[in-house]
Formats: sequence, structure tokens, C-alpha cells
Amino acid sequence: MRLTRIIAVLGLAAANAVGAEVVLDRVAVVVGKRAVKSSDINRDVRVTAFLNKEPLSDSPDTRKKAADRLVDQQIIRQEIATGEYPRAHDTEAEELVNQIRSSRFAGSDARLVAELSRYGLTKAQLQEHLLWQLTVLRFIDERFRPGVLVVDDDVRKYYDQHLAELRKQYPQDNSFETLEPKIRETLEGEEINKQFDDWLTAARSHIWIEFHSEGNK
Repeated sequence: MRLTRIIAVLGLAAANAVGAEVVLDRVAVVVGKRAVKSSDINRDVRVTAFLNKEPLSDSPDTRKKAADRLVDQQIIRQEIATGEYPRAHDTEAEELVNQIRSSRFAGSDARLVAELSRYGLTKAQLQEHLLWQLTVLRFIDERFRPGVLVVDDDVRKYYDQHLAELRKQYPQDNSFETLEPKIRETLEGEEINKQFDDWLTAARSHIWIEFHSEGNK
């Protein structure tokens, strides 16, 4: 399932100061009765950069995108709590950490920890982020999949319209009978994403959202 609204789900504020300077964790965004803090934006920026294998950026545009993601996530948290949707298990997040360790760091925990440290993160923070990401994906599937119906005519229409690219993608066997399950899954994913996007847009329009200077809005 392809999701375009929620990308990375999920820092660290360091003081490189002389003397006893205090770093305040300011409120960056108010979402209803809940607050998104500067540290929340820091963490989201850092984890997103790590997962996407991108250089760490603290630009206003990067922080604004993170603030917007966190607004969406506050709305989703409330819906999950209200609807009592199930949360992902720690073991599922641990498995994702293991996959990252294996695919990016040749199974080396030391290399994983060192790279996380370079982004100002810990393994526990990464796992917490992945746990929430899995919870969001589960919520989207359980909340919106039951209302999705893809009829046979739509599957055939997609096949006919995309036949040229399907032949390139599946040169060995690109018959309709073989590709029908994949096409149906693609169309279901697109409809789930559309319903989720429509719901989230409507939810944002009905809740008080106030960006402070730290939110870069």
C-alpha cells in the first residue's frame, strides 16, 4: 500500500554553550488541546533523515514539513485512542530495527549505533519511531480498508491502460490472469490512501491548529 500523506512517523536538543545556558523546550504547535514541542520536531527531523539516508538538515523548510507531519500524527493519535484501535507490538518494531541493521550495516549493531549517534539518536528512539509508524499503518488499514471495493471492470481497465508498462515490468508473464491480484491490490491501496487523505484533510479543518515561530508556519 502506498501512502503519500504520512511518511516517516516519528530530538535531541544539544547546548554547545559556555557556562550554564539553559535550552528551553518550547511549544512549536498547538493542536487542539495538545502541544507539539521543539524537541518533537527535532526528533522527527533526525529520524526521517536517518531512515531516508539523507544529510541532516535543520532548515526552516525541513522543520516546517516535520511540524506538519506531527500535526497529522496528533490527529491520528486521538482517533486511535477514541476508536481503541490496536497498537503494534514491540517485537514488530524490533524486527524492523533488525532489518535496518542487516540491510544497511551488515548486521553490525556497533555500526548501527554509531550511525544513529551521528544523527543524534539512540536505538531506543529509532525503535519507538518505528513502533508508531507500524501503529499508524495498522490504523489506516483497519479504519479505511473495509470501505474499499474494487470491481472487476476497474481491474481490467487498469490492465488495458497500463499494458505497455506492465509488459516491461513483467516481461516473463504479463497476462491479465497473472497480474490481476497485483493490480487489484494497487487499486485498493490507492483508494485507501484517498479515503485516508480525505479524512485527514477534513479532520484538520475541524481542529484548532496554531503554529508558533518554531513550527515555521
